[in-house]
Amino acid sequence: MITFTPLSGAARTPRTVPLAYLLQVDDVRILLDCGSPDWCPEPSADDAEESTEHVPPWEKYCDALKECAPSVDLVLLSHGDLSHTGLYPYAHAHWGLTAPAYTTLPVQAMARIAATEDVEGIRDEQPVDDGPDSDQSTGSENSASPAPDAASHSSPSPPSPCIMKRRYIATVQQVHDAFDSVNVLRYSQPCHLQGKCQGLTIIPFNAGHTLGGTIWKIRSPSAGTILYAVDMNHMRERHLDGTVLIRQASAGGGVFESLARPDLLITDAERANVTTARRKDRDAALLDCVTATLSSRNSLLLPCDSSTRVLELLVLLDQHWNYSRLKYPICLLSRTGREMLTFVRSMMEWLGGTISKEDVGEDGTGHGGRDRRRRDDDDDEALGAFALRFRHLEFFPNPQSLMQRYSSKDPKLILAVPPTLSHGPSRSLFAQFAEIPDNVVLLTGRSEPGTLGRLLFDKWNNAQREEAKWDRGKIGSNIMMDGVLRLEIHSKVPLQGAELEEFLAKERAAKEKEAAQQAAMARQQRMLEADEGQSESESDDNSDSDDEENEVERTLGEDLMDTTDDLKRAREGPNASSRSGTKRKRGESGGADGTEWALGNDVEDGVTRISFDIYLKGNVAKATSFFKSAEGQTQRFRMFPYVEKKRKVDEYGEIVDVGMWLRKGRVLEEDAEDEEAKEARRRKEEEEAKKVPREPPSKFVTSIAEVQLACRLFFVDLEGLNDGRAVKTIVPQVNPRKMILIHAPQAATESLIESCANIRAMTKEIYAPSQGETVQIGQQTNSFSISLSDELLASIKMSRFEDNEVGYVAGRISSLATSTIPVLLPASSASIQSQVATQQPLQPRMLGSRPKQPLPQSTMIGELKLTALKARLAQVGIQAELVGEGVLICGAAARRGATAESLEDSVAVRKTGRGRVELEGSVSDIYYRVRKEIYALHALVAA
Repeated sequence: MITFTPLSGAARTPRTVPLAYLLQVDDVRILLDCGSPDWCPEPSADDAEESTEHVPPWEKYCDALKECAPSVDLVLLSHGDLSHTGLYPYAHAHWGLTAPAYTTLPVQAMARIAATEDVEGIRDEQPVDDGPDSDQSTGSENSASPAPDAASHSSPSPPSPCIMKRRYIATVQQVHDAFDSVNVLRYSQPCHLQGKCQGLTIIPFNAGHTLGGTIWKIRSPSAGTILYAVDMNHMRERHLDGTVLIRQASAGGGVFESLARPDLLITDAERANVTTARRKDRDAALLDCVTATLSSRNSLLLPCDSSTRVLELLVLLDQHWNYSRLKYPICLLSRTGREMLTFVRSMMEWLGGTISKEDVGEDGTGHGGRDRRRRDDDDDEALGAFALRFRHLEFFPNPQSLMQRYSSKDPKLILAVPPTLSHGPSRSLFAQFAEIPDNVVLLTGRSEPGTLGRLLFDKWNNAQREEAKWDRGKIGSNIMMDGVLRLEIHSKVPLQGAELEEFLAKERAAKEKEAAQQAAMARQQRMLEADEGQSESESDDNSDSDDEENEVERTLGEDLMDTTDDLKRAREGPNASSRSGTKRKRGESGGADGTEWALGNDVEDGVTRISFDIYLKGNVAKATSFFKSAEGQTQRFRMFPYVEKKRKVDEYGEIVDVGMWLRKGRVLEEDAEDEEAKEARRRKEEEEAKKVPREPPSKFVTSIAEVQLACRLFFVDLEGLNDGRAVKTIVPQVNPRKMILIHAPQAATESLIESCANIRAMTKEIYAPSQGETVQIGQQTNSFSISLSDELLASIKMSRFEDNEVGYVAGRISSLATSTIPVLLPASSASIQSQVATQQPLQPRMLGSRPKQPLPQSTMIGELKLTALKARLAQVGIQAELVGEGVLICGAAARRGATAESLEDSVAVRKTGRGRVELEGSVSDIYYRVRKEIYALHALVAA
């Protein structure tokens, strides 16, 4: 039985991202993708209402994922962008999503880069509440957090609704840890799973759209074949080939055989009602806009992602720059831009399009140019460095470094992350960029609903004519924006003046307190280890116990006298001797908090100090003791409580404290080092600490910017996804037995369902579940395993049919003590016949007749094709002709001009129905030869 539940990105919903689905095959729970929403949407009237109720739009999805994450058995990731993999690091670190995860190598790297860029961008601008379950082991991330957190409360601006909402943002270390645990596969590499997922086989195939994008094929012995194919692109691009699901026209077209006719197809219908313009027209419109804007001494802002679709833009722009010989800079604002390109250059076998066939650049045509570029670029030794060596591209980590290099009046093309303009460099640049007339903001995607990028796209689309809208297959025109746009700008500024002094004072106090706590803990640990060592020595040598007790009594003697003096002083009143006062002061000063007492004299007297906890109940001077003297006087003594130490043991004996031995080992290693080694190590640690720049104390500030819009706005669709015509053509060719539609708005879902309903051969079992709705397909299947014994395997006669071998088995099931799986042992033919005889009812027989013997029946597997039989008979020298529908004449009658005598050597093969073949003719050599060839075309399973 298959159970499917959309956690996010369901059908018939306006919010189609992020993507996350729970697929259960029998008792195996599979998580398909684990995307993250945009954590900083634009505040609106709906958001204001939600903020009062503290229910952000992603809360339902996050709660559902948090609930099911510990029970997930397998995670499959399809693409390397945030909408498919963004929430996986946080769920892996905090929600127990530690099941084995699989993806391709490029998706693993691209997802790591995208998540790192998103996490650093948000944490560098806004305070993030890690919550009580945050990971405390990431010291590198939390070391600088007291500075912003301590000062964020003193920020004069009120907190925005975006900050008040609970956001699940991982740390950089958690991102690396999560994606380091992901298993990587190559395309078409079958992976047979083990453990609870035993029996399942997963195979990744190329999906297009992004580098390493994957179509997952899941094979189950009980549920059949399941195909998970979302965000595909059948068109070949500049850096990627199209999906393998549909072959190109040059290769004959049609669906890839391994992916045809699955039992269940899970696919998206987001663009089922969209008609996309030709790629040639879209590229030309984008390049014409870029060239015209730069030629007029203006700049362009192009919001883009940090890892996946930005590659297509870079290759397109680099080819245009080299062809047109433009000298304007291309600026990429991304912290991870260099890292992303370095990885892509080492993954040339995953690329396609023009990248894998030719060199990009004006010097890439001749061998001399290649050698010259190799000399110029000695640092790039990775394969494919020439093809992806963007000579006009410059990297900037933040907008400040860009402004230091180029002024606002210099013409330039700026690629800034993220594409939603919700935070980061793209948002801060837009606030300044949009106020300059004739600058152009160029959008290449629609972004997530509720973000600034989606608001700008809606503004552009509403300004177009009805026939020029984005989904009508036409290229629109740029529009002039006007009016005032209020934006929340988040930033982190260094502390100054009194705030800086206050923070430094708090930091010094915190360090002193931490040092005192560490010293107290170290002292307590040393005392516990000393007491443990003493107790071990006492338990090993019982003969010395009396001597030790006498020593303790001698040590306690002076303090017992001190107790007697206290009792006397209590009876005598304030006139106490100075010696008693001295003793009392010395006793009180023995412990730091009044609970630890030092027994005996000073260290110079040779008496060892031992620490105990003293519990005194009531007033010492009161006569409440059970011990009474003969004179009726009561006494009370200070007593040390005895706590028996229970040793923890297991089946091997007493449990060894590994931590204590490690600490003792470190102490011994430090003692064994000489002074020069200690000094060298100390200098090395100081140098490493100096290399790491310490972030200055800072605070988060939120300001409201009123942007006077004066720039132009243009949209060109470069998302690299199938349009409605392609989706409605590919899905019927795949021809699944059942289909689930996801990741689609209402209109697109109904459009694809209606299109499939008009196709007679298409399945009618099409499901479109909403968020949280569960769809059950099939019934619960119970599968059992049995082992065949060696004797039985040796006695089976196997017949080969196509790629399989088939045999008939008869045996008896028995259980062995050495195996948990039942074994099928060979059974004698006599016992089988006796069982068959006992099962048949007794029938009266005639006198003198022999009893009927049941004959074993044979089974023939396969479907006879008369054309294949005709070709096989021709190979053995028997002529055959088709004389009618389902009749094949073999032998002399198939020759022209055959006489009546020759009909005796002829045979007719007739197919009367599915699985029924009749062989008609006289008994002759031709008859037996034709029957032999018919048997050879089938798999004969003899009983």
